[in-house]
Amino acid sequence: MDLEVLKHSARWLEDGHRALLVTVVKTWGSSPRPEGAMLAVRDDGHVMGSVSGGCIEDDLIDRVRQRGIEQTKPEAVKYGISAEEAHRFGLPCGGTIQLVLEPLTAASGIAELCAAVESGKLVARTLDMATGAAHLEPAQATDGVLFDEARLLTIHGPRYRMLVIGAGQLSRYLCSIAVGLDYQVTVCDPRVEYTDEWDVPGTTIVRTMPDDTVMDMKLDERCAVIALTHDPKLDDLALMEALKTPAFYVGALGSRRNNAARRERLKEFDLSDAELARLHGPVGIYIGSRTPPEIAVSILAEVTAAKNGVSLPELLQVEGAKAAREIAGTGEVCGV
Repeated sequence: MDLEVLKHSARWLEDGHRALLVTVVKTWGSSPRPEGAMLAVRDDGHVMGSVSGGCIEDDLIDRVRQRGIEQTKPEAVKYGISAEEAHRFGLPCGGTIQLVLEPLTAASGIAELCAAVESGKLVARTLDMATGAAHLEPAQATDGVLFDEARLLTIHGPRYRMLVIGAGQLSRYLCSIAVGLDYQVTVCDPRVEYTDEWDVPGTTIVRTMPDDTVMDMKLDERCAVIALTHDPKLDDLALMEALKTPAFYVGALGSRRNNAARRERLKEFDLSDAELARLHGPVGIYIGSRTPPEIAVSILAEVTAAKNGVSLPELLQVEGAKAAREIAGTGEVCGV
């Protein structure tokens, strides 16, 4: 979404329009959008992106349509300071949101920022509130928005990476959704009969062996690894290396029986009990999924929970839910 906001902003400037870039820099209480969320408003009221549930957008659009983009320098504004304003602007629980309104110019460097992000770079953009000029520099793999009234620093680019083992049908659905979730997706499959037909936009395909790929990628705590081939010769190679890394999620497709056998095999690769305990398998949450698109949603729901630090109850996990069904002898588990 952020990239689309930036790309539209750059295009509007190129076409001779004025544009206002709006960035969430701080929130208090509940807020519909996180810090760093962006909205672009064109001088005729067209918009791209979101900074709230809609009411703040409406106010900003009305302001631009009534008065145009008058300002020449960035300014900070707050919405929802009072309970009445919080209700008016759709901020729940009396929340407050602070925004930076930035009139874009050539000095904003939006086209350069778009080019850097589209090439897969992680970039820090620092905006000078006094002049409106911005400069770019390489960033570390970290989230964060820093605003001290004098400058605004934002991070742009693929902050999370995902390695998918296998280029089969399920991988196509999973990777398409993962790209939309802002992952930098790499698909590893040495089998040419699969890779020759791979054409999912926004992903990178590699034909190296999975263990080599894991080591080459130097996985960190912002990485997820998902093995989907059903072939132990490929999946196990990736898992035995991935479980030794700080990756926040490592999972493998397969039945409960296959995953139990996989864990036994992985013990032969000198993995510790703590490392083996990190393996998610059967992968995904239990939603009764049967088709590849449904299985992809199930897997990415579990990945998202892990990414956000949410511990899922056992009944939502595939193994726990199916075991409970067998014990109960029915087709439902507490409504799941």
